[in-house]
Formats: sequence, C-alpha cells, structure tokens
Amino acid sequence: MSATTSQPLDYRTGPTGPAGGALLTVDHVCVQFGGLRAVNDFNFTLNQGQLVGLIGPNGAGKTTAFNVVTGVYRPTSGHITLGGFSIAGLPTFKINRRGIARTFQNIRLFGGLTVLENVLVGFNQSVTHGFLGTVLRTPKHQREDHAHDAEAMDLLGTFGLAEKAHLPAGSLPYGDQRRLEIARALATRPKVLLLDEPAAGMNPQETVELMRLIRFIRDRFGVAIWLIEHDMKLVMSICERLHVLDHGETIAVGTPAEVQKNPKVIGAYLGESV
Repeated sequence: MSATTSQPLDYRTGPTGPAGGALLTVDHVCVQFGGLRAVNDFNFTLNQGQLVGLIGPNGAGKTTAFNVVTGVYRPTSGHITLGGFSIAGLPTFKINRRGIARTFQNIRLFGGLTVLENVLVGFNQSVTHGFLGTVLRTPKHQREDHAHDAEAMDLLGTFGLAEKAHLPAGSLPYGDQRRLEIARALATRPKVLLLDEPAAGMNPQETVELMRLIRFIRDRFGVAIWLIEHDMKLVMSICERLHVLDHGETIAVGTPAEVQKNPKVIGAYLGESV
C-alpha cells in the first residue's frame, strides 16, 4: 500500500492540546434516556498518535459513547474537550470541524455518487471560496476544486481505490466500501478518527488487511484512533490500550494483556478461552 506522492499527508489541523496533555478528554460523562442510563460516569483520554480500543458486550454503551463524543447525543452530565476546547453538546458538523471524524458500523456511503465524489464530500467543511465563488466559478473556486481533486485522488491511491474513482460507490465490494468510508473521513482532516466496528462483515483475510490498514492510517496521517470492535484478534493485536464497558459502566482499563486477565472482563465478555 503506497501513496501517489512522496511526501506524507498530515491532516492534523488546529490545536492538538496542551504540551504533554490529552488530545481528547471525556470527563465523568453520563448519557441518560428517561430512566435508562446508557453510559455512567465515563472517563476516557486519547493522546496524539494513540490507538485505543473500546470493547464490551452488545448493549454495553460503546456506540453511545461514540455518539456523545461526536455530537449525536448531548451528555446528560460531564465534560468533553478536544485540544483543550469544550465540544460537549456542539452540533456534529462543528465537532467535525474541530477535528473528530468517524465511520459507522453500517456503512454510510453515498451509493449513487462516484468513489471520487464521496471523498470530495469530505473536503466541503474546509472550502473557503463561499457560495458566490461557486456560482461565479471564481479563480479561487477553481484553484480549490483542483487542489481537492488532486488530494482526493492521492487519498484514493493511498487506499488502493484510484482505479475505481469514477465507479458508483454502491458498486464496490464490501471491503472497498469500508476503505472508502475511512478515506472520506480522513478527507475532513481529523486529529481523531473514530472507527465503529470496522471489521463487521469482513472475512478473516479482509480482517488481517484491515489490521494493517489501521496501523498504516495512524502512522501515515498522524491521527489518534479510537475504535469499537468485537473481533478480539484485531483488538488485541493493534490496540495499545483498552477500555471495557458493561451496562454503561467501565469495568477495566489497561493494556490488552492486562484486560485479557481481568476477571470482570472474562466474566462479562471475553470468555475464559480467549
């Protein structure tokens, strides 16, 4: 897997947090729906360049944690900061502009658009020429369009999709659609990338390739990665630290080796054979 340019793309923009401090901090966050507390007193930190997993049984609150960090839900209580700025309760597009991008368990591509057009959608949040520039096709508009086209093709080349740039996204094989969704997320130039069950629906060979891809993304683009995953081989192989949820409560935090031996984790999720 190689890029089409010799210089690595660094999509980190804006502040990355205080020196030596966490890039993303979730502090005592609760999310409650009526009488149901989906996430209770959740604490989490992610430093620049880290690769951290969030695991737990179905219904543990993992996707709710992602949703509250990305603005889908507003926290009932607690604080969330990115690079030292509070993002709790902000709309999703503003959180994305601050530097958080995500993928979803169920792939959400624009199936009728081409592969290239899906990636170009990701650049919309960084457009500066404005509505009038688009209508009049000003020189600034044309320069930005050409730059985004080139950058999108570079991303597609990096992910092995350049030759499929003009195919409908919905026509791609499943594994290619997963890679395209990640490429589109990276087009927003995030500092933090959230991956929600990226291996869902993949066969063993595709999962091995995905493991390599996730490491590559972290190293190539300089982003911190936080992922939810049920595939324990993937999680234990690539994550530096794991957080384990059960019924909205954190029951363990540690390295993969520590988590595997934790009695609460074994009882709630992993099983003794893991």
